[in-house]
Amino acid sequence: MRTFFDRATVPGTHTHTVPTPVARPPAGRPAAPLLPWGWAAGLFLLYATVAVRRHLLLRTTGYDLGIFEQAVRAYAHLRAPVVPLRGDGFNLLGDHFHPLIAVLAPLYRLWPSPLCLLVAQSALLAVAVVPLASWAARALGRRAAHVVAFGYGASWGVASAAAFDFHEVALAVPLLAYALEALGRQRWGRAVAWAAPLLLVKEDLGLTLAAVGVYTAWKGGWRDGWQGAVKAGWRGRWKGRSRDGAGKRARRLGVATAAAGVLGSAIEIKLLLPAFNPGGGYAHGGNLAEGHGSLLATLAFAPLDALRPDVKAMTLVLVFAPGALVALRSPLSLLAVPTLSWRMLSANGFHWGTAFHYSAVLMPVVFAGLIDALTRYRACDHPLAARHVRASLVTVIAVTVVMLPSFPLAQLAQRATWRTTAHVEAARSLLQRIPDGATVAATNRLVPQLTSRCEVVIFPTWPVEGQLYEYDRRRLPRPTAEWIIHDRRAPEAWPYKTGHWPYPAEQQLAELDAAKRSYGYELVAERDGITLLRRGG
Repeated sequence: MRTFFDRATVPGTHTHTVPTPVARPPAGRPAAPLLPWGWAAGLFLLYATVAVRRHLLLRTTGYDLGIFEQAVRAYAHLRAPVVPLRGDGFNLLGDHFHPLIAVLAPLYRLWPSPLCLLVAQSALLAVAVVPLASWAARALGRRAAHVVAFGYGASWGVASAAAFDFHEVALAVPLLAYALEALGRQRWGRAVAWAAPLLLVKEDLGLTLAAVGVYTAWKGGWRDGWQGAVKAGWRGRWKGRSRDGAGKRARRLGVATAAAGVLGSAIEIKLLLPAFNPGGGYAHGGNLAEGHGSLLATLAFAPLDALRPDVKAMTLVLVFAPGALVALRSPLSLLAVPTLSWRMLSANGFHWGTAFHYSAVLMPVVFAGLIDALTRYRACDHPLAARHVRASLVTVIAVTVVMLPSFPLAQLAQRATWRTTAHVEAARSLLQRIPDGATVAATNRLVPQLTSRCEVVIFPTWPVEGQLYEYDRRRLPRPTAEWIIHDRRAPEAWPYKTGHWPYPAEQQLAELDAAKRSYGYELVAERDGITLLRRGG
């Protein structure tokens, strides 16, 4: 019976063994190229089912599905991505720099629906398994490839992204997966080509591109060049490092890529984002944690700040847990440092935990590191190497199974996911009374039900004058939309805490009453806690 690995005895010895390539699949079994694409198809159906059901049950939100639909809708009609949900006349390129989402515009033009974005995101997250499973099949065998595909596909970081609206980082996940696979095979030019578009996905991902460049320069140039020089007898001589032309090219490519990544992020944060932002600054600069009085003190305390409060340390462990922590033995895990650094040093508590979409780009890094580390074990002639690899893969399966019930894919096993309640039916009935093209102020979870056919903002008004964080929440501007639709019932809240957002229920009801009493809105219908108003006259 074949194990994960085949080993052969070196001629002339009885004890020393060397690894041999895994044999081709026997006749009658699916060809290897079908394995990763089969997993991608299955994961796509899984993610799409979760995302679509959540939307049909009113569990998607204006922040963020509605925002991205308004942006892609503008791109589809060849307009600048001005997003009313983000503020009057607000160009979304002034919030985060993600022009690459425009590639979804042709698809949205054919299918103008929030479901278009959810299905596209499901496909992007699923296709990232292809390079990872292909690499695992070549390096470790088919069974290991199945384990890697299952571990990635059911990982909490990907599941959380698939179940929470749409986000631009979905475009980064397959790009990073293909780049990591190329790095693992030492295809430096291909790796950089896959990673370069990260600059157009989000402003912080330029630092991840820089990490790809550093890895390329170190692994492809200095490290391997130095090892080659030592083997050739050039011990201790710097020029021996550069005699290999391929090493020189890798080193130059890596340095150039690292510089481009850092410079690109700096330009986006310091120049492009303020240029598009109506306030003239970086919209999320308020998330930067306060320093300790001086640059030196801030740097000295940074390691402690990255681990306090305790939720940060827990998240750092959980990020690498799906790969049984084995990825930490691979230098590829260093590509997670930029994303983990800004998250742990952020002043925004949402960035510290395991909810939302923030960990999606880390999952390809974890599983690429797993494959890389296990490939090294497999090549080792230690008698326990094969057993260690098998134990690691079994641990990956066990950890994934144990963590599944705590994250969104488990919703598929919940009866509530497949039941349409009377409240949902009431909401759909009232939403249908709003005509196409109308201006509407809606509560957060009703917004994406309207963004494909109306101009929608949040009710009560948020943000105020484009400001997300700094404004007087006690004095909100009066609504100006033609219609108001408000749901007073606290919806299913994941990934938010149960309750109303962005304002407490009492404040929302007070604003709704003011709309009827002082702002000229008239009651059109009310059903099961959902109120529909229309401006009189």
